[in-house]
Amino acid sequence: MSMTDKAFSAEEFIVAPVRDLPKSGIREFFDLVAGRTDVISLGVGEPDFTTPWNVRESAIYSLEAGHTSYTSNAGLPSLRKAICEYLYKYYNVNYDPASECLVTIGVSEALDLAMRALVNPGDEVIYSTPCFVSYPAEVLMARGVPVPLVTTDADEFSVNPDNLRKLITPKSKILLLNFPCNPTGAVAGEETLREIAQIAIENNLIVITDEIYSELVYDDCKHVSIASFPGMKERTIFLHGFSKAFAMTGFRIGYVCCPKVIMDAMYKIHQYAIMCAPITAQEAALEALKNARKDMLIMRDSYWERRNIIVRGLRDAGLECVMPKGAFYAFPCIKSTGMTSREFAEGLLREESVAVVPGSAFGPGGEGYVRACYATAEDQIIEALHRIKAFVARHSK
Repeated sequence: MSMTDKAFSAEEFIVAPVRDLPKSGIREFFDLVAGRTDVISLGVGEPDFTTPWNVRESAIYSLEAGHTSYTSNAGLPSLRKAICEYLYKYYNVNYDPASECLVTIGVSEALDLAMRALVNPGDEVIYSTPCFVSYPAEVLMARGVPVPLVTTDADEFSVNPDNLRKLITPKSKILLLNFPCNPTGAVAGEETLREIAQIAIENNLIVITDEIYSELVYDDCKHVSIASFPGMKERTIFLHGFSKAFAMTGFRIGYVCCPKVIMDAMYKIHQYAIMCAPITAQEAALEALKNARKDMLIMRDSYWERRNIIVRGLRDAGLECVMPKGAFYAFPCIKSTGMTSREFAEGLLREESVAVVPGSAFGPGGEGYVRACYATAEDQIIEALHRIKAFVARHSK
């Protein structure tokens, strides 16, 4: 048989974990929205605020001053120093900027680095769910086994420590947490976190904590990092960034802090795969830490007001909704309509031109809910609520 007799198939060259990976449930749904100008979007998890002017000016000045070179692989020393000072002041965790802090391309890269550095084939990673869509995907791409820890509205979508204990096996290696949570807006209280920390210590688990929404907490909530508890810093990988609190999504700047031995492993991967984050974005992030906290608090207060509006409106429409205490998402239950999450989201888009994300996109525990982001203009939220109420009235059973 000649070399040309067999048809070439590129698909057979794709590695199994990637070939079998489903596409993002969020992006798949928003393909339906693309190109439409009549839609009120409560879907995209992005602040509607412009990045504070002084942060933008810092980026402009960086370019005008000719700061266009590589930085240290780990990031600007001045930025890493400011990050560690910020974490000590607001999170009560003390990291060495020279050896325990790495600037990354958003939190997404930081999570990928952690998984690739720590997960061997067959290692189990327990993750709280409903969750951001990339969590189980990152585990699978690292050849690990994702183990969902389902949270429910009965617990206000916080982790139940007893349920965590039931999932631990000899293969359990990592516990992945995200509080405040995307998509539910849930927070984890100090007592709950202390119990989770004790479980991690007793079972020798590494904890990865994604705290990207931690500045955005409401009412009487005070954010506490699990890394701050005794015995936890040495087994915790702390992920954070600038996208949400400082409205800097497009800058793609995040960071990871962790013990040096783990950092050294993550640093190797970052060094070969990324080299360094863009200097312009790093200098903007430094300005944000130094001089944009007032802007961040103004944005947070606005989200608090919008949260109250959207939850009140969803409940008025006949949808049960746990009051989110963090982030900028509401996660109403749509089971009263008799529709699946996807049917509800597609129907709402088709009939009322309002975009929400099906809860099923966020993994186990998400079916029967939808995610509605309230980081959009108040008048748009109010109009969307009128349309949602009309839609639910037509379809409730």
